[in-house]
Amino acid sequence: MPSLFEPITLRSLTVRNRVWLAPMCQYSAVDGVPNDWHLVNLGARATGGFGLLLTEAAAVVPEGRISPEDAGLWNDEQTQAWRRIVDFVHGQGAAVGVQLAHAGRKASTYRPWADHDGSVPEAEGGWTTTAPSAVAFEGYAEPAALSVAEIADVVTAFAEATRRAVEAGFDTVELHAAHGYLLHQFLSPLSNRREDDYGGSFENRVRIVLETVDAVRRALPHTAPLLVRISGTDWIDGGWDLEQSTRLAALLKDHGVDLVDVSSGGNAPASIPVGPGYQVPLAAGVRSAGLPTGAVGLITEPEQAQKIVANGEADVVLLARAALRESAWPLRAAHELGVAPADAPWPEQYARAHWR
Repeated sequence: MPSLFEPITLRSLTVRNRVWLAPMCQYSAVDGVPNDWHLVNLGARATGGFGLLLTEAAAVVPEGRISPEDAGLWNDEQTQAWRRIVDFVHGQGAAVGVQLAHAGRKASTYRPWADHDGSVPEAEGGWTTTAPSAVAFEGYAEPAALSVAEIADVVTAFAEATRRAVEAGFDTVELHAAHGYLLHQFLSPLSNRREDDYGGSFENRVRIVLETVDAVRRALPHTAPLLVRISGTDWIDGGWDLEQSTRLAALLKDHGVDLVDVSSGGNAPASIPVGPGYQVPLAAGVRSAGLPTGAVGLITEPEQAQKIVANGEADVVLLARAALRESAWPLRAAHELGVAPADAPWPEQYARAHWR
């Protein structure tokens, strides 16, 4: 059995293989409620053989949405809508987790195919954003700096969304602390200019992340794994970097996190050396802290993904754009890597695809 198709167990959750679907925003919800598009999008990848599917970023409060069309998990209607999707994914033998997020200063923006870029004004359904400091992301409106009391409210919102995730039947929760969104904004000196207990030193900048992890861990069953996505580096001198990411991973392990999903960038415009597997060394570096990791970023071919897992650079691989292009990528990978049909994640309805 190729390493890529060996099961992996985190706490009491056993995932059928190590090809996971990365979170990708669909910008297609109404009032945060997922709909048929989300069912079909995730359902296709579940029938396509992915082991664990992570939803798009689901905002923990309305003002935490990246765009007005983002999904959320702050009310009962959203919870019930997610349950329908979770039930279908489970019916295909896949596991599913929700990525919980707050976009901070990168919230209230137009979705990618809109006629405009940047921040959505209040007259068009936008809102005033919040952040660690009143420092705008390039091209966006200036945010309001969060008070200490408001920071506590954010932590509580993540915990409440976690309780809803459990109610909806999700197997796991991933906290989004990457790509320049709120938790990452606190981590990076580029966006965190605070002079209180949440800014300055490494210990202060990671404080909200650890507080959020603790609150979410308490809201999750002990048997359910907790994942965190981080940007391994800002790719900018003086910003968040791999050394700090590795230090954070060691702390996350002590606070009950089970896997770190390692991406990069997103907090400020940077020169990024994009190429096949360009973020894999970051996952490998973070893995040295003793916590399982996921690698993501231009992982496109089965043999490439197999080598990453087999060489111990990461414990799982997460596919994003490749999964948008090919919803059944894991089934093709199983075929190319010589996985026996009986051991591949084929739905019964597709079994005749093995016939020659």
